[in-house]
Amino acid sequence: MPQRPPERFSWDATATLEALGAADVALWTWDPVGDRLRVTGAARALGLGPLAPECGAAALMALTMPQDRETIRELLTPQPPGVPIVGRVRMQGGQACVWRGIWMEEGGERAAGVVAPEAQFAAAERDSLTGLLDRRSFVALARQRLQTDGDHTLVVADLDRLRRLNEALGHERADLVLAALGSRLAASFSREAVTGRVGEDEFALMVGPDTPDAAERLRAALEQPLRIAGFDIYPTLSIGAVQAQGGADAPEAAELLRRAELAVEAAKTVGRGGAAAYGSGLETDSLTRLALEADFRGAIGRGEICPFFQPIVRLADGAISGFEALVRWRHPRRGLIMPDDFLPLAGDMGMLHEIGSHMMNASAHQLSEWRKRHRAAGELTVSVNLSVGEIDRPGLLEDLARILRDTELPSGALKLEITESDIMRDPDGAALILQQLREAGAGLALDDFGTGFSSLSYLTRLPFDTLKIDRYFVRTMAANEGSAKIVRSVVNLGRDLYLEVVAEGVENADMARQLMELGCHYGQGFGYSPALSAPEAEVYLNESYADGTAPIKARG
Repeated sequence: MPQRPPERFSWDATATLEALGAADVALWTWDPVGDRLRVTGAARALGLGPLAPECGAAALMALTMPQDRETIRELLTPQPPGVPIVGRVRMQGGQACVWRGIWMEEGGERAAGVVAPEAQFAAAERDSLTGLLDRRSFVALARQRLQTDGDHTLVVADLDRLRRLNEALGHERADLVLAALGSRLAASFSREAVTGRVGEDEFALMVGPDTPDAAERLRAALEQPLRIAGFDIYPTLSIGAVQAQGGADAPEAAELLRRAELAVEAAKTVGRGGAAAYGSGLETDSLTRLALEADFRGAIGRGEICPFFQPIVRLADGAISGFEALVRWRHPRRGLIMPDDFLPLAGDMGMLHEIGSHMMNASAHQLSEWRKRHRAAGELTVSVNLSVGEIDRPGLLEDLARILRDTELPSGALKLEITESDIMRDPDGAALILQQLREAGAGLALDDFGTGFSSLSYLTRLPFDTLKIDRYFVRTMAANEGSAKIVRSVVNLGRDLYLEVVAEGVENADMARQLMELGCHYGQGFGYSPALSAPEAEVYLNESYADGTAPIKARG
């Protein structure tokens, strides 16, 4: 009987699309001359659905989160053949993805590559000894997990006396100890846990709210006896842990890992097998804090302390009415540092007032530039927070007058936000100063209203033009009747006193609609945008003017 020739397997278009979709990967090609980007594969799952199968650079730029648009611009800029392409980009409503590719040598000026969730690229980079994620991959995957709301715990375990083990057993046998500990760590937690080897003798674990007592479980799993080359090894660990809230305000994963490692160093001071939880007090006694303090002293002069701008949106029509300026530190080595991590340090150093003066000046000048460059921005405002006690700062009134004179901003364009608790320290004295600030041309907003004493008798005597509802009440008003009543009461109070009301913490369109139905005037929050650098804020501003409204998440 004649034998059948062996069947040859060939890929067809359907099989390719199904395989890419199952793997959460998309292929892309870019033709800069024709302004044509083609996307094939898991486009919808990656947040690229509106772009598939073909779009131009402008559409891709519009779908990209404002803070990542510069990265996209660099990816699309033509380069010589053979130049690799790599960038981390997040689309609006999508997850963080990595774009990788190369500029082609054939077929004209074009590029091609793949795009996949950041975690997929990270998972491919593992420690060769233990099979766990390496440090870079651990941070990347932890960063993604921190986008999920809820409590997260990051634990770092340092193997005590690794140097002694190396000397007694030799490096190869000591490596067997590390490999065994890595296997135990991976086997002791679910696949949802993030596990890694982040240093020569350091293991890291990150779990969500469904895994209590993570540090104790890790110790119980790893501190079991081992028999290596005829020796009984009793490993002990120094453990540091830190907790963080996931979601829009989650800390940077690399910074969280640093804090856990700082807790490990504190644990080591009590001897082998110690444990410590991260607290701000650890920073006080560490060389890290000393180094940070030295860096901070010249940070303002070097231009590292700068305002980021979060849009404030008119709920009735979705138009941008202004921005709140929020302080950030662009550290040359540690990257962007959030205010919670350096304002306590600035307070200890007596520099809060200097930061306040700098923020007023920088924010007002930026607003002045926008109002001059964009005709539609003529009604924009910018709000600047006064730190605790800054209302009593000598020279505050003179600084305000000088800044308004230099920037030529009209009365009310620069708003000063003062917390309710700061006012209640000395209501009579505050009333006098606030009146002087108002007469000098500042708008005045009472921040975090509802969290202090909420004395209505004093509120009627203070020259505020705006009330800001604390984000806690806004975020919980759908599930907490008490929060809903507070929000409703503040909105009604603002109407009765002819004050504008701004709701902080707006996370989605439903929340914005509910606030508008209550009669709230303005909203701000991650549903519209996080705080943006000045160039990013200007892009956001331009697009909002072009579209007629500020974009807002459907859900969040």
